[in-house]
Order: sequence, then structure tokens, then C-alpha cells
Amino acid sequence: MHLRTSHLLLAGAAAAALALTGCGKEGTPAAAGGASDACAGSGVTFTPAKPDVSGSPTFDKISGAGAVKVGVKADQPNLGYKDTSGKRCGFDIEMAQLVAAGLGVDPAKIQYTEIPSANRESALQGGQIDYYVGTYSITDERKQKVSFAGPYFVAGQDLLVREDESAITGKDTLKGKKVCSATGSTPIQKVRDEGLTEPSNIVEFKTYSECVSQLLDKKVDAVTTDDAILKGFAARSPEQLKVVGKPFSEEKYGIGLPKGDTAFTKAVSDVLQKSFDDGTWQKVYDGTLGKSGSPATPPKLDS
Repeated sequence: MHLRTSHLLLAGAAAAALALTGCGKEGTPAAAGGASDACAGSGVTFTPAKPDVSGSPTFDKISGAGAVKVGVKADQPNLGYKDTSGKRCGFDIEMAQLVAAGLGVDPAKIQYTEIPSANRESALQGGQIDYYVGTYSITDERKQKVSFAGPYFVAGQDLLVREDESAITGKDTLKGKKVCSATGSTPIQKVRDEGLTEPSNIVEFKTYSECVSQLLDKKVDAVTTDDAILKGFAARSPEQLKVVGKPFSEEKYGIGLPKGDTAFTKAVSDVLQKSFDDGTWQKVYDGTLGKSGSPATPPKLDS
């Protein structure tokens, strides 16, 4: 596939994302740089358990419905991705399936909803979803609005640039450069708070795939977010994109949950801990996000 063709596909995906935002949906980008778009999972099978959870309105709702509503991303390779056939794959998708099975729900009965970063709290508060799995960093500000189980992964903010870029080598070389990230994300707030570039050079879109399209079209100079996300994009377009510098933050990914449902939070935390202990988490990671070349081990859950 020619480079310009890949740009057009990404641009089309961006337009689709914007068109669907009103109903809480995001578009599905085609793979950049001619990489295969087809989803491939870790091969782990998640068998529904028979949990004993009492005092949780969220769990009671899920049990009564025999299905679970999960908020996800669809444009993050190796994390939360949906290919052109409609199949979903990636580390976050399989963690969502692992949690569903741990709550007694067949993963095939998950009802996925694609939620932009800026709308995650409102989706949980409004009952649109039962939980959210999508590179959702645990922060004190967010904990005022929702609850979290986790972390289930620890990432760090980094920079994605074009392969031929030499001037940008880390966060201290961003002055005068146009930097793009997702609206409502912690990375773009960090760029703003620390003054890493001028306010006029901060560019925001609803999805990271839109930022990557802008980068390939030379409309921005760098995309910043968690290294796990950026390595997924770089792995799909190694001749066009690269990750530079060293991570300059610690981002703890958590499962976003309805605020105050302590019994449900404990149930999800127990599912995560079991996956850490029995090796399931490691198999899922190695078969998804681990394909980007970065080894990892299970983190320690917050108390």
C-alpha cells in the first residue's frame, strides 16, 4: 500500500470517529503503512466462573441480564482494536473478557461500546456501561467520580514521531513543536501543565488514531500518550513511525467502575489478582501487547 493511501484510510477513520461521537462510538482505523489489519488474539480461553458476590447492584444487574456492557477503545493496536471485519483484539479487550468470565458471564455476551477518553466518567456515571477497560489511568481526580480496580498494567508517557525525525529526542525538545494527544487524556494535560510546548502548539482530537494521521500528514510533529499505545502504532508502521525518549510519567491502568459499589470493586479486583497469580495475565500480555517487544510482569494491585 502506498503511503498516501494509508493516509487516506486513516483520515477516513478519523472522519468516521467524529461522525459517530454523538452516540458514544468511535471509528475503526485501517492499519497504517500497509500493515495487516486482521486481529489476532493471545489464544487464551476464558471460562465463566461462578462467583459469590453479594451487596453489589452492578453485579446484580449483570447477573440478571446474563450479559455485561463494557466500554473500550477501538483504535489502539495491541490494546483495544477493531479490525475491518469487526473483530476486536488486544490486551485491554482480553482483560475485559477475563473480567467478564470472572464475573460469570460468557465473554461472547459482552456488549462493547466505544467511548472516547473525555466521556469515560459520564458513561460510567450514567449507567451506559458496567465497566471500562481502555488505557484508563488511575488518578485522584478521576477517583472523585468513579471507582477503579487495579492497576492491571503500568505504562509511562512517551513520544511518537516520524521515522526521519531527528530534532525531537524527548520531552525537553518539544518547544516550538506541534504536539497532539486525545482530548480528556492525562498526557495532554501533562504537556499543558508542564509547559512542554507553547499552548498554540497543543493539538487535541477525540482519538489517538486521528493524531497519528496528523503526524503522518506532517500536520503535527509528535503524538504523546502512554508508551504502550505508541508502541502499538509504531509496530504497525515501523518504516514510518518510531517512539523516542524515555517515559516521563507513571500511568497506572485501572478498570473503571461505578462509583461507590465496593462489593463490585472487590469482585473485579479479585478476578485480576487471580489472573496475576495463576499466570493467565502473563499469557494474555505476551500474546497481545507483549508483541510490541516490551516485556512486563503483573503489577501490584492498589490497596
